[in-house]
Amino acid sequence: MTQPMKIDFVSDVSCPWCIVGLGGLEEALRRVDDLVQAQITFHPFELNPDMPPEGQNIVEHVGQKYGATPEQSAANRAAIHARAAEVGFAMKTNEQSRIYNTFDAHRLLHWAGIVGGQHALKRALFEAYFTNNQSPADHEVLVAAAQAAGLDTDAAREVLASGRYADEVRAAERHWHQAGISSVPAVIVNDRYLISGGQPAAAFERAIRTIAAEAAAG
Repeated sequence: MTQPMKIDFVSDVSCPWCIVGLGGLEEALRRVDDLVQAQITFHPFELNPDMPPEGQNIVEHVGQKYGATPEQSAANRAAIHARAAEVGFAMKTNEQSRIYNTFDAHRLLHWAGIVGGQHALKRALFEAYFTNNQSPADHEVLVAAAQAAGLDTDAAREVLASGRYADEVRAAERHWHQAGISSVPAVIVNDRYLISGGQPAAAFERAIRTIAAEAAAG
């Protein structure tokens, strides 16, 4: 008999390690599907909350924020692309890519968490940004992602135009900051165990098996 497992996935849709971590988690859950029945809920975290809608060139941004040279930035991108490919995700960012504001994407994800289809939307948003180099600050991009996820596009467009769920997203961001989450991805299992970073599937699998065994032991 499988055990229920609550998984809170705190992340940003412009975080490359978040898609790597999600891919690793998904593969781990496939490997233990006879052991646990997991419910993943996605929660907001903004890496660059003050980023203007037009965004900033990725090389310029990484240089200013982390002090990386263009060569170091390119090497880091190549390494992340390779890790993404390992989990079956095509990441195609380049030196012309941009970092964008993701607040509206988080509002849409909050809505999807209510109506259903949040996981599919999260995947569609990652693909829009990392594979297609589209802006998650662009409402048309967000509506197209909702459509790809099988969600009601008219309802998605209304959520975006109305500014709905802004307070809820900000409250959720505060909650996770106050809980000590300062980097993403952060994966919280059963409100108790924290798995940090873009871990490979094997690491997630070991953690899930250990947590499941502890839960079974009472």
